[in-house]
Amino acid sequence: MARRLIERGVRFVQVYSDGEWDAHSDLKGNHSQHCASTDMPIHGLLTDLKRRGLMDSTLVIWGGEFGRMPVSQGNGGRDHNPNGFMAWMAGAGIKGGTSYGETDEIGYKAVTDRVSVHDLHATMLHLLGMDHERLTYFHNGRRYRLTDVAGEVIRPILG
Repeated sequence: MARRLIERGVRFVQVYSDGEWDAHSDLKGNHSQHCASTDMPIHGLLTDLKRRGLMDSTLVIWGGEFGRMPVSQGNGGRDHNPNGFMAWMAGAGIKGGTSYGETDEIGYKAVTDRVSVHDLHATMLHLLGMDHERLTYFHNGRRYRLTDVAGEVIRPILG
């Protein structure tokens, strides 16, 4: 359905799994189940987009709202981790097969090539053809320019 919406010109399509990835207990069972139910559909979407020549004009982003602590919370779960996070992107100018940034040896916090949320947003906007430093918004009949501009485009991941 996502591919069909994209083919028909829908500019933004959000697909998310209907499940609770927030594994404060039994992380292995929880994530194994959710990965098993999402691996094939995301593979199908990427394959369809590529076969139809839509990958160059479509940005696919896979992520969540936070990372996971590298240590058990008890009951085999892990708590939220605001210091280390993983997301992936494909298409629309992303250099395939590129990994950027690293956490420390236990996965607690980002230490190499750290990326802020502002950097991620700046990069996504750049890939969508927008300059985050010139972004404006319309409110109450007036156009406003964002004055608190932050973030840098993550150039090493661009193709």
